[in-house]
Amino acid sequence: MKNSYLKKYLSISLGILFFIISLFGIKFLFKEYLLNNYIQTNEQVLGIFDRNDLNRTLSAKPIICYTAIFKNTALWSSRGNIETALTNQDILITVETWLKGIDYKNNVLKEVLNGHFDKQIKELAVLVANGHHQVFIRWNPDMEVPTDVYPWQFKSPEDYINSFRYFSKKIKMYAPNVQIIWGPSGYPGDTEYWPGNKTVDYVSITLGSRSELTTYFYPQDRAISDMLKHKLHRLRFIDKPILIMGGGIGETRFFDSWLNYQKSCFSQYRNTIYNKSNYTDSAHIKPVRTSLKIGVFDPNKRLINQRGINVEHLFTDWGEVERGDFEQKFSEVINRHHEVIVTMEPWRDINGKSDTVVLESILKGRYDQQIKKLFSIISSTKTMVYLRWMHEMEIPIHRYPWQSQDPVTYINAFRYFMQLDGGPGGNVKKVWGPAGDRGSVDFWPGSDVVDFVSVAIYGLPDKNITDPEKQEAFSTIFNRKYFRMRFLDKPLFITEFGVKGSEAFQDQWLADAAKTINTNPHIFGICYFNLYDNPKAWGNIKAPDWSITPRSMIKFSNLLKK
Repeated sequence: MKNSYLKKYLSISLGILFFIISLFGIKFLFKEYLLNNYIQTNEQVLGIFDRNDLNRTLSAKPIICYTAIFKNTALWSSRGNIETALTNQDILITVETWLKGIDYKNNVLKEVLNGHFDKQIKELAVLVANGHHQVFIRWNPDMEVPTDVYPWQFKSPEDYINSFRYFSKKIKMYAPNVQIIWGPSGYPGDTEYWPGNKTVDYVSITLGSRSELTTYFYPQDRAISDMLKHKLHRLRFIDKPILIMGGGIGETRFFDSWLNYQKSCFSQYRNTIYNKSNYTDSAHIKPVRTSLKIGVFDPNKRLINQRGINVEHLFTDWGEVERGDFEQKFSEVINRHHEVIVTMEPWRDINGKSDTVVLESILKGRYDQQIKKLFSIISSTKTMVYLRWMHEMEIPIHRYPWQSQDPVTYINAFRYFMQLDGGPGGNVKKVWGPAGDRGSVDFWPGSDVVDFVSVAIYGLPDKNITDPEKQEAFSTIFNRKYFRMRFLDKPLFITEFGVKGSEAFQDQWLADAAKTINTNPHIFGICYFNLYDNPKAWGNIKAPDWSITPRSMIKFSNLLKK
């Protein structure tokens, strides 16, 4: 009997003990959480760039930067010295939303939209609403960098944009005077995440971003002045003041002369590259087609005589123009009564030698005679010609000498070409042809020198994918690339597309392509690449063969709404 009472007593005692330990443990963890959610950071606001007031500078008293950590596991209320700061000077609070516990694998942006952070958002807004100085709030920065430093990275632009708007609206409900900052790092593709003027007061970029140091998709600028130049350029579609943040770069490593130089560049190209017509708040309304152009790049002539084909694609270079090879091929297409896409690749001369500084050479007039000869050939007919010049410039490789180059230099070379001696004849439509990858719009040359935007859509998203079944659907690729062009007001011409694999798989992929094309009236033309790709571009991997059978092309054409 005594043993049973003893066991019962010990059981109850241990239960109470574990409860007390658990309770104090939770309190301790909660206390630690509260004490650490406001952290004064070593980030600094180094400068400001305001396109509408280039003389604008920061106030003499520095803006103090804090980071506020929002977690879904607890509320925060510890305010530390931030309350004092609110009464003394301007502050900038960077809000980070994190998921902990059983929810940590969920999409944090969707959890924001589901209201899981509403209490934290309200408490922050109430805290700062009555401050005597300016309060800036930056929410979930560096969203565009393809890495996993933060849980809101590697998420869709749609999810980020919707959750940013939600956060901004909630803050403004309780603290209408707070200035909301949209804070990309300034990495290629940042404007894909632009939430719009109504929910943003300022933009920020970060020099020495921690996120960028963890990824190598794009080469990193070694000089801070180049970093500043490229990050400011990427935001030329957005008409908001830009705060320049120093991640690992402090005031002692930042020179006002760099910022002044960027202001002078902006003034120099105010009427072209940095024209106010670039500013936009949402997707531009694009023209709608009345008929669809169907074309092929088909050097083996397996598809060009099919009924319904009305465009052929030719690739050429300086050497072909000089030798007369291009004129012969061009005349053959005209004699078949087909319109022509001419992709001009300005790299190899008559001896097959590549110009490694081709952009600078163009601007110095080295190729003026070749350009004039090209214009003379393509303008000698009444047939429509689509002139595509220096394509796929945004891909960070060196397949072509105009890739991985400074966007401003590229734009100036593009404009120089299209406007030389008044440009080509009236039958020629000017085509700007990025691949449609990240950072495409950084190279946008301006509406006055572009009639069509073209993109390339191939099933393989990565060179290392050799299994045809793993290719992305046409619709998936198109939607991603088309979204990147939403700031532009020109119709679309898909001048290259293709898929590898069995005939059955190709037919399936092309059926999805036809459905996508039919439901997007802004696509004015398409052109199938009926050949294998250049083996030199694929290294040790076998180059994909995009060729399809005449039977597959007929099936595809029959699915299209002409």
